[in-house]
Amino acid sequence: MIDAATRLYCVFGNPVRHSKGPLIHNAAFKNKGINAVYLAFEVQDAAGAVQAVRTLDIQGASVTIPFKESIMKHLDWIDPTARAIGAVNTIVNENGILKGYNTDCQAAVAPLVPFGVSGKTVCIVGAGGAARAVAHGVAAQNGNIIITNRTEQKGKALAETVNARFIPANEMANIQADVVINTTSIGMVPKENGISFPPEALTSDMVVMDVVYTPLRTRLLDAAEQKGCTTIDGLSMFIAQATAQFELWTDMTPDTDLMRNIISGTI
Repeated sequence: MIDAATRLYCVFGNPVRHSKGPLIHNAAFKNKGINAVYLAFEVQDAAGAVQAVRTLDIQGASVTIPFKESIMKHLDWIDPTARAIGAVNTIVNENGILKGYNTDCQAAVAPLVPFGVSGKTVCIVGAGGAARAVAHGVAAQNGNIIITNRTEQKGKALAETVNARFIPANEMANIQADVVINTTSIGMVPKENGISFPPEALTSDMVVMDVVYTPLRTRLLDAAEQKGCTTIDGLSMFIAQATAQFELWTDMTPDTDLMRNIISGTI
């Protein structure tokens, strides 16, 4: 029951109405007997979002597209891993001190490990906060990285930080890789009709991963499946990063099977 003692948590993003975060975190709070509520806030700027955390004494927040990078300068402390990545997806309010973390990095690489990353050519589509986390995770596994992005300056900057090659988006069809990972919002509601990588460049020996989980089967994954590729949807990464967030906020490990079952029943 929500009362005056209920602690507030949230997700900041734009768009964010599609987010399954409230479903899984509220279920996890209830399962663990924690008097807390998690809401989705569609905000216009990072500064205003952080000010809301301070004003309303929000205890923790998830940060999603497009604020993972811009929100950093408004926080009081950044975890070294998040600072190295250059993106924050989790805020912890520790007695008024706002701390930033990144739980995307390890969560993104975990589903790829069974297929092998070391020595493989991994093409990352995008150069935003999610791309930065994925790129650092792949680099830590000794993968050979290609960055492709519509904004050349941003793509080249990320490529430089992880010793990767940059290939402009208009040359994507020429990319040859063992693994392709979409980290953009292309394919996500309300852009679900978009596709982030040219289907003609997909081959049956590729592993294709999409961090988008709404919808669970994006146009990219459908195209990859038709080509005989191994596909990885965004649910595994989403659950893994959300689990790490919950642990940072509560010092408790949530029931991941509960989280997965709840999302699976709504997609």
